[in-house]
Amino acid sequence: MPRTSHDAPDNLPRARHWRDDAACLHEPPATFFPTGKGPDALYAKGLCGPCPVRTACLTHALTFREDYGVWGGFDEDERAEMLAEARKAAEKQRRLDREKEKVNASSAA
Repeated sequence: MPRTSHDAPDNLPRARHWRDDAACLHEPPATFFPTGKGPDALYAKGLCGPCPVRTACLTHALTFREDYGVWGGFDEDERAEMLAEARKAAEKQRRLDREKEKVNASSAA
């Protein structure tokens, strides 16, 4: 009879994850979900400063659109601003590409 997943041993190795090397690994999660932008938020951001996986953490938050908390040293408002700037830059690039295509098409004709 096949074994079900609840019969699997708990001590199987797992792949390393960027969180395994995070400076905040043993901090309570609530630390990174402060209310407001006061000292608690500054404390959380300060923990991120020397973290070896800060970039991976920020990338995760931006990729998965984490709506709340401090990730990679940035709060939700700062990340929203980053995403807005990236969208503006991408739209500007698309406009430039379309203009370039029009120029190329008219010169080829």
